[in-house]
Amino acid sequence: MPIHPTAIVDPRARIAESAEIGPYCIVGAEVEIGPRTRLMAHVYLEGPTSVGEDNVFFPYSTVGVASQDLKYKGERAETRIGDRNCIREFVTIHRGTQGGGLVTSIGSDNLLMAYTHVAHDVHIGDRTVLANAVTLGGHVTVGDWAIIGASTGVHQFCRVGRHAIIGGYSVVTQDVLPFSNTVSQREIKVYGANRVGLERRGFETAVVEALQTAFRLLTRSKLNTSQAIERIRAEVPETPEVDELVEFIRASERGVIK
Repeated sequence: MPIHPTAIVDPRARIAESAEIGPYCIVGAEVEIGPRTRLMAHVYLEGPTSVGEDNVFFPYSTVGVASQDLKYKGERAETRIGDRNCIREFVTIHRGTQGGGLVTSIGSDNLLMAYTHVAHDVHIGDRTVLANAVTLGGHVTVGDWAIIGASTGVHQFCRVGRHAIIGGYSVVTQDVLPFSNTVSQREIKVYGANRVGLERRGFETAVVEALQTAFRLLTRSKLNTSQAIERIRAEVPETPEVDELVEFIRASERGVIK
């Protein structure tokens, strides 16, 4: 395998023969790196960490280090990263803690732009985009296809639903609804369905219109959330996406952004 002579690789690490370890990288014990994954230069990986196939880690990214949570006492915890992810410069990914299930996980086909921070016990799905300097607090969950704009902070224990888009410089302190277009100005608000993103991903027009109607009832009808859900069930055509939106709201522990 191509390992640069300046790299330091613990003999207990398991690295696929087709993986590439660039100059001045450090790979600790109990790190597993899959085929064709590339560490460009000055990348630091600490175990237990498993990394899948065809990932690219840009310089100065840091993966699997101990949590900043003051409750973390050195318990054995891990980091799991899937396939075909692009991890850009100065991204920090921390391993899990006892209080959050001991695992931080990132799925496949994600883009984490420069200076993104993924805190302990965060779970990121597939095909997400986290723009520059996004900060995910501990225990955050990000659903598939979500896009989070630059310099956005997501409070610990919040959920970001599938196919949601969050505008840059937002402050997220409650759950972000799936399929929504959510922006923080003076206060964070939902501005309807993520119409452009859903259409680009092949959602049928009828589904997008049903979601748009549901969001109008949630955000513009002056109904409380329970009343809005009743109206959605009574008036909006039933689709799996509308069902997902309603169940997401019902499962929220922090409340949702409207």
